[in-house]
Amino acid sequence: MKRIPQGSTAAGRGSSRRRAPRSTAVIAVLTVLVTAAVLGSGAQVAFATSYPSWSDVQAARNSVSAKEAQIGVLDRLLSGLQAAVSQAQSLAERKGAEYQAAQQKYDEATFKAAELQKLADVAKTKADKSEQQAGQQAARLARVGGSNLSARLFFGGGSSDGLLSQLGLASVVKDQSAGLYQKAAQDLNSAQSLTDQANVAKSALRDLSDAAKTALEEASAASDAATAALGEQQDNKGRLEAQRAVLVNNTNMTEADYNTGVKVAAAAAAAAAKIEKDKQAAAAAAWAAAHPPSTGGSGSSGSSGSSGSSGSSGSSVSAGSGSSSGGGSTASPSGWVRPSAGKVSSPYGWRINPVTKEEALHAGTDLAPGCNAPIFAAHSGTITFAGPNGGYGNFILMNNGDGVSTGYGHIVDGGILVHQGQSVAAGQQIARVGSTGQSTGCHLHFEVRPRGVAVDAGPFMAARGVSL
Repeated sequence: MKRIPQGSTAAGRGSSRRRAPRSTAVIAVLTVLVTAAVLGSGAQVAFATSYPSWSDVQAARNSVSAKEAQIGVLDRLLSGLQAAVSQAQSLAERKGAEYQAAQQKYDEATFKAAELQKLADVAKTKADKSEQQAGQQAARLARVGGSNLSARLFFGGGSSDGLLSQLGLASVVKDQSAGLYQKAAQDLNSAQSLTDQANVAKSALRDLSDAAKTALEEASAASDAATAALGEQQDNKGRLEAQRAVLVNNTNMTEADYNTGVKVAAAAAAAAAKIEKDKQAAAAAAWAAAHPPSTGGSGSSGSSGSSGSSGSSGSSVSAGSGSSSGGGSTASPSGWVRPSAGKVSSPYGWRINPVTKEEALHAGTDLAPGCNAPIFAAHSGTITFAGPNGGYGNFILMNNGDGVSTGYGHIVDGGILVHQGQSVAAGQQIARVGSTGQSTGCHLHFEVRPRGVAVDAGPFMAARGVSL
């Protein structure tokens, strides 16, 4: 039986072979990745390295045994395509969850290290003040005790009452000085202890940061593999099913017939996709026009949210109420844009996670414009991750340049409109609001990360002329 390399099809008798969009290199990567990470080193992936040609299929019609054998080949190919997709998607979800967990550990450790450093700085200021007060008291004692009070009492002509009073004062000052020195020593010890704790916390950040970066790389590779596996299936499933139907129904469909049908279906799909794309673009443009991005403002998290909520449902929040509710449209002079409409439903900071019921750092700011509302790129940049991300659900991470990245979480299934490596402009729609992952209702979880560290997006955006 004539075999065609995977990723290729025969163009018909006497014609050259046509390359399909997916190459053998992609499948090789998929096979290694899925086998090693999901099934284990000793497992085998049911995925073929070649596909039968249409001439193989037509030739098999003339023999019952050949027909059955070819149907078996096609069944295994179809099963292998589905297995590769399922395994790659499962791996992407697992790696995404590991990435989110590693990032959460780093974010919380960074936050705690910063808080410890703040306490250490306050303690150091207090210790310095105590030390200064103790020094001042010591100088005062030296001045008082420096004169010979006994000689002045017996031989001097001064008032004995005044000298005795001064002698009593010296004793008091001495006692106070000792107390101040003791307090200064305690304050200094406290400051040193907090500084040591802060330094220990900081030293652990490097390992946590490296772990988060490694997890991101693995999650990105797994997401790419899942996309490639799905693309491979989409490229070949229809043709394999058509070839199988030829054998089962004993029809005389040729590759030319199949390709004609494919072209017709592709044209119809392209037309439908264009209609949907135009519809989404029109909806996003109308939304942006009705809710222009605000400028100025305090950028505070607002009073509408609470630290115990991951986002209200879309039906309970009306988008566009007030100047701080717009999203997208034209960028501010700084080049930044509000990533979505809706009010803040949960600000940045520590809170009780509404799903896990455990205390955790909420590393982003939640905006609740409603289900399927457009999500816009807060700044121009490049997509570095697009896929499942544990508790964040469907997630997009974007490198915005100058060491800053932004994240967009809880995107609705099928609502990611960009891909890894894609360059986007500020205000461009990149996704749609959903409630995937650890979420209690439709909302956008928006993060800002200067140098990889999550910060409160409210003040950050306000400093760039955009109010959340």
